Amino acid sequence: MYSYGRIDVHQHIVPPGYAAWLAEQGITAGGMPLPKWTQQDAIGQMDELGIATGVVSVSTPGVHLGDDRMARAKAREVNEYAAEQVKDRPDRFGFFATLTLPDVAGALAEAAYALDELAADGVILLANVRGAYLGDPAFDPLMDELDRRSAVVFVHPSHLPGPGVEGIPAFLADFLLDTTRAAINLVRHGAMDRWPNLRIILSHGGGFVPYAAHRFAYTRLEGSPSPADFLAALGRFHFDTALSSSPAALPSLLSFAQPGHVMFGSDWPYAPVRSVRHFEGEWTGYDGVSEPVRAAVDRRNAERLFPRLSSKDASDLEIRQDMAV
Repeated sequence: MYSYGRIDVHQHIVPPGYAAWLAEQGITAGGMPLPKWTQQDAIGQMDELGIATGVVSVSTPGVHLGDDRMARAKAREVNEYAAEQVKDRPDRFGFFATLTLPDVAGALAEAAYALDELAADGVILLANVRGAYLGDPAFDPLMDELDRRSAVVFVHPSHLPGPGVEGIPAFLADFLLDTTRAAINLVRHGAMDRWPNLRIILSHGGGFVPYAAHRFAYTRLEGSPSPADFLAALGRFHFDTALSSSPAALPSLLSFAQPGHVMFGSDWPYAPVRSVRHFEGEWTGYDGVSEPVRAAVDRRNAERLFPRLSSKDASDLEIRQDMAV
């Protein structure tokens, strides 16, 4: 482990009131049971995995279950709960604020409150909301405002807008497709040029974006950019490594992403520590990868997105830009 500790940009928080609310309605997250979360447990697993700071977020299904008023109340509740964890331990936690899409007016109001009053480190948006994917023109007012604020946007998968397959839970395969669909839809709607100030992180290594990027670019969609522009736009996303640093997946991600655009992610507590250790703790995909690249993925790339988390002794950890991945 590196002595200065990792920054985990894909770590979840499960506020107890939120968990109880979902349980009352028989709702799980992607087919997985809702785990219990405590600050003590979170810090314990971070210590075990060499994580200095976790930027936490509320996972799928978010807070909008069909009622705007309830969604606004729950978003405020979970954001204030997360902000209290950061206030208590600013060295160990940051948070992405939960918003209320498809309620755009509510999302705008909550983004302003969370970013201005609660000092959120960014926002989390689900890849799709009832079949409307990020990039949908209905969400433009929110994206315009987030761009104006140069916000960090963490894109997390949701349920696909269609029936599942018996025996294959959504988190196993559908989540990867959901993230990939969101990335393609954002690019085909010109998001990377229209909102150049956004820093958009795609979960789980971007689904299968790195692996299939050339297929997307050269299998033309009506109204899409040129293949070269399509590839360039996909490459402007940021990516986390949650459950995505296997010997097969990680080389594809590292070769595709722009320098400085790959960051450590654990997906804890939905991913148990044993899984995180397999994918991240043991660096199973890092044979032949230099220590500066590992250090960049572990921490330095995230420090660029979240300056408040930068090491006090940053001069001792400086990594050449051309070596940061």
